[in-house]
Amino acid sequence: MKIILTGSLGHIGQPLAKELVQKGHMVTVISSKPERQKDIEALGATAAIGTLEDADFLTATFTGADAVYTMVPPPNFFNPDFDLMEHCVGIGNNFVKAIEKSGVKRVVHLSSIGAHLEKNSGLILLHHVLEDILNNLSDVAITFMRPTAFYYNLFGFLAGIKNTGMITSNYGAEDKVVWVSPIDIAAAIAEEIVTPLVGRKVRYVASEELTGNEVAGILGAAIGKPDLKWIVISNEQLQSGLIAGGMSVSMAAGFVEMNASMHSGELFEDYYRNRPVMGTVKLTAFAKEFAAAFKQN
Repeated sequence: MKIILTGSLGHIGQPLAKELVQKGHMVTVISSKPERQKDIEALGATAAIGTLEDADFLTATFTGADAVYTMVPPPNFFNPDFDLMEHCVGIGNNFVKAIEKSGVKRVVHLSSIGAHLEKNSGLILLHHVLEDILNNLSDVAITFMRPTAFYYNLFGFLAGIKNTGMITSNYGAEDKVVWVSPIDIAAAIAEEIVTPLVGRKVRYVASEELTGNEVAGILGAAIGKPDLKWIVISNEQLQSGLIAGGMSVSMAAGFVEMNASMHSGELFEDYYRNRPVMGTVKLTAFAKEFAAAFKQN
């Protein structure tokens, strides 16, 4: 198959491209960075250098493909002038234009847990909007991949652990949180993108279900702090801390609301109705990466 991947060689893109090439597929990886070309080609894939903001570039790149993997790269949370919704809607509309004009009939899109929610999901609302945009496509088979909370988001707690000896957020402690490794996400996408489909499908991807305290125990053991605790703070405390750290008011509010929906369990409700087979990468494996980063910081 001829498969086009957006997302460059990120946490998901690199293992995904590698697996698809190894299975004999013709893979093209889109990247906005020319310096990535040699790394993409080293995997045995073809590099297409351009931006997701360029619908004509996307159309030309998608043309002739059997399947396309779409995703919107994570934003800069600390740019006060950045309109996240406008940015995501623009890219979503570009995907629709390129898919329609190129004639692609099979799409796998990276969405998120909580994308079923129309409110109370904070930043995750963007994924709900993007799914709606892609659902405007007719005669195109689409799988919406909904991964859970990424292990590597835990890197965001490194500074707090260093400074306070604790993990603090407005969710966690005894909250059951569903975590996922990007390696498991890549494996699920690689399987899904070569699977024939008619219409629409939602596929959740998860690696392990753990409470915040269980996460703290695993990470604490890895970094030599066996008594590491996960403390739940108020929404107001978290928002004030994020704004003090340079995050815009609107972005901080979206971040806090997203976390609050994990604390309430609302974000995970549809996941539990459609619980997938767990992936193979457990938090104990990620904890080794976390410990290495802890030592460097």
